[in-house]
Amino acid sequence: MFEAGQKRRKFAVGNWKMNGSIATNKALLEKLAAGVKDFHDADCVVCVPYPYLCQAQQLLQGSNIAWGAQNICSTKNGALTGAVAPHMLVDYGCRHVLIGHSERRSQFHETDDTAAARFLAAQEAGITPIFCMGESADERDSDWTEYIVGRQLDSLIRRFGPYVLKNAILAYEPLWAVGSDQPATPEQAQEVHAFIRKRIARCDAEVAARVPILYGGSVTAANALGLFSMPDIDGGLIGRASLKAEEFIAITRAANQAAARN
Repeated sequence: MFEAGQKRRKFAVGNWKMNGSIATNKALLEKLAAGVKDFHDADCVVCVPYPYLCQAQQLLQGSNIAWGAQNICSTKNGALTGAVAPHMLVDYGCRHVLIGHSERRSQFHETDDTAAARFLAAQEAGITPIFCMGESADERDSDWTEYIVGRQLDSLIRRFGPYVLKNAILAYEPLWAVGSDQPATPEQAQEVHAFIRKRIARCDAEVAARVPILYGGSVTAANALGLFSMPDIDGGLIGRASLKAEEFIAITRAANQAAARN
């Protein structure tokens, strides 16, 4: 919940996607924990594949890195082979979960409806959802960015009201920038982040002012500070760079520097 006078936090959230092994995870997490231990102005999170949640919990307890999952089932339990229920993530100390990531939407045919259901299930379990939105290159070229992002955002607001965003993080991840080595410029990203915040403000100005909105799409140590210094960009959702210790530490440092300037 928001507190009076509270500033928005900055975040560096690593999304490992389908990468990792017990040995490489150990080396990466130990380096990260040591490298970010003095960063306190921004929050550092790693979202790891399900099999490695136990390892992340064991290695990161007592550090200032939180861990989370990359997806969740909206059903609490039952005959759903291969699904992972909210309480299972809670058992492993997960504080965050990605919802509606572009790769889940495009490759696993997840929809606004199923994303909204998982969003609510995460919150009901006490897990903070990181809700992803973004448009494809064709949609951007057709000037559909605001329509697509607005529709995805509205899938939450129309169902649950704007207040549901008090316990959430949003992430704008344009598909044309993800993994492309062609990130949005700080100005391009800021334009969409401002649109998202204004759309929320139509319903509730306080929620709009306080909800963190991250940028995801080829964020690196070189461009992180420029992106995170924009007024409506509250950190990053980091893919490939989160698998490289020094790179992710540098991005987390940038989030801390941007937070200290605010």
